Amino acid sequence: MLDMLKKTMLTGIGMALKTREEVEEMAKDWTNRQKMSEDEGRKFMDDLMKKYDSSVDNLEDRIEEIVNKILKKANIASKEEVDELRLEIERIKTRPLPESSSSGQ
Repeated sequence: MLDMLKKTMLTGIGMALKTREEVEEMAKDWTNRQKMSEDEGRKFMDDLMKKYDSSVDNLEDRIEEIVNKILKKANIASKEEVDELRLEIERIKTRPLPESSSSGQ
């Protein structure tokens, strides 16, 4: 029953959209309703928080991937590309100027 409850609570993207505090409160409420022992409640809470953290990480990765695809399609430079260009400009600025030969005499 505990596994079924976990699966039910973790379905969909809604889990990742809740704040950590909301998830903790929800888990405490379920622990109390199901009259779990302290050890069961702690294990349930730990499992739930690990799944929550994983869901949030996956969602963040997915959003970053989508944003990068949009930027690429829109032909907009990424922060990394702009930073690389800044470094290249600084290298060019600090490069010694070639000596010009004065063959006018």
